[in-house]
Amino acid sequence: MMIVMIEYMTVIMYIVNRKLETGMRVSREQVAENRRKILEAAGRLFRERGFEAVTVADVMQAAGLTHGGFYGYFKSKTELIAAALADILVGPGPDADLAAYAASYLSPAHRANVAGGCATAALASETLRQAPEARAAMTAGLRRQIDDLSKHAPGDSETARRQAAIGSWAAMVGAMILARMSDDAALSDEILGETRAWLGTRNHKAKSNRRLS
Repeated sequence: MMIVMIEYMTVIMYIVNRKLETGMRVSREQVAENRRKILEAAGRLFRERGFEAVTVADVMQAAGLTHGGFYGYFKSKTELIAAALADILVGPGPDADLAAYAASYLSPAHRANVAGGCATAALASETLRQAPEARAAMTAGLRRQIDDLSKHAPGDSETARRQAAIGSWAAMVGAMILARMSDDAALSDEILGETRAWLGTRNHKAKSNRRLS
């Protein structure tokens, strides 16, 4: 009888432990999913409205979570800003073609998609007045962008390709900021179109010179 009871209790303890392990695993997965939702919501809202116009309550509501739960994921809004920037500042990838990327970036569709578009164009000027962590995240994103574009920029040396990448990226971001700022639709379109054309001509000449050298 005692042996049966011991075996019974062993089975019960095994079942309880398995349920606890499963619950902990689900909890960890849910925490990761909730954090992803918060970062995604924050990234979109910050790009659309700016840092100061977005509250923690706005982010949590957009993420479908309760306001009070925020501090289980981030210590402060400042920490959230830095984490959101790190999350949304992604480069085009090492395989990106510079001409194709520029054409997509300098498009009316991207101009209209402020909330889902380039974080640098939307938030760079505001990041100047944020905490050092936010500036560090923006700088890290800038480095990734330049490094990725340098891999396929025209030029007969690493230095020349990096120069082309920096110049091209600065032109693209500047053009997008100006195009979004303008309340003159024709001028906005002209800024995008002429910057695309200028970059295309410049890159074509650089490639031609490389072939001739």
